[in-house]
Amino acid sequence: MSFLAEPTVIDSEKRDQLDADITLHHLRSRTDVQTHTSWGAPIMWDGMFQADLYDLKHETDKSSVALTVFAVGRYLDAYLGAFLNSAEQHFMVGLPVKYYIFTDLPEKVPSLQLGPQRSLEVIRVQGHSRWQDISMTRMKTIADTIESDIRHHSTHVFCMDVDQVFAWRFGSEALSDSVALLHAYYYNSPKEMFTYDRNPKSCAFMLTGDFYYHAAVFGGSCTSVKAIAEACYRGILQDKDSGVEALWHDESHLNKYFWLHRPSKVLSPEYCWDPVLGQRQEIHVTRIRWAPKQYQALRPNV
Repeated sequence: MSFLAEPTVIDSEKRDQLDADITLHHLRSRTDVQTHTSWGAPIMWDGMFQADLYDLKHETDKSSVALTVFAVGRYLDAYLGAFLNSAEQHFMVGLPVKYYIFTDLPEKVPSLQLGPQRSLEVIRVQGHSRWQDISMTRMKTIADTIESDIRHHSTHVFCMDVDQVFAWRFGSEALSDSVALLHAYYYNSPKEMFTYDRNPKSCAFMLTGDFYYHAAVFGGSCTSVKAIAEACYRGILQDKDSGVEALWHDESHLNKYFWLHRPSKVLSPEYCWDPVLGQRQEIHVTRIRWAPKQYQALRPNV
C-alpha cells in the first residue's frame, strides 16, 4: 500500500500565484545575512519563508521524503533514539516520510511510535574497524539504496549524521533538486580558512570554492542525490587507488561535487548548529542541534 497522501487540488492560476508569493517573500526577506548565492540559489534563513506556502506547494506536488541515517557500532546506543524521536516532532511534518536506518546492529534499533504517513526500514550494513571507512562507504550504500528502493517511494532524499537532534521545524522549505548546508564553523569565515582538501593527488582537491559545506546534512531529488553519492564514491575509490585519503573524507568529496555542480538550494547554519558556538545575532532559531561529541569513547581507532 502506498503511503503517499492525496494532494490538495489547486488550479493553475492559484498555483502560479503560490509560486509568486514564495518568490516575493524571498525578495523581501532578511537584510542582515546573504540570502542568495551568486548563481541565484536561495540561502534559507528564518524569516525568509512562509511555512504554510511551502507546505501547500509540496502537498500539491505529492512530495515525499526519505531520510537516511547511519548508526554503526556505539553510535546507535549513543544517538539514534534521540535523533529519531526528535525527527518525528520536527522533520517534514505533514509530508510522507520514510526513515532508512543503516546499522550493523539492527536488533538494537529502538522502537518508535510513528505518526501518520511515516514508516521506517532497518538495513544491515557491515561494520568497519576505522570510523573513516564508515564515513566514506556510506556514499555507495546511499546510491545503491536510492536505486533499489527509495526512488520507487519518495520524491526527495535527505542524508544526515546521527549525532544530532532536531530542535525546530525542518520542513518542506528545505526541499529542492539539490541541497547543501553551510558549515556552522565556516559560514562567516574568509575562503582561505575553508578546510578543502589541498592535496593535488586527491580527487577532492580544491584551491577555492563558493562556500564550505557540511556533510552532516545534504539532500535533493532522488536523481540528484544518487548522482552526488556516486560521484563522491568514485572519487573515494580513485583516491584509494592513488594511495591517498581526502582530508575530511566524504565531506571533502562533497565540497568538490558542489563546486562543480552547484546546489539549487543552500541551507543556513541554523539548520545544523553547534551550541558550543554560543548565541549569534543572525541565528534566530536552531533547527538541528549538534549532539555532544564523544569521539574518544565512540570512534574506533581515532
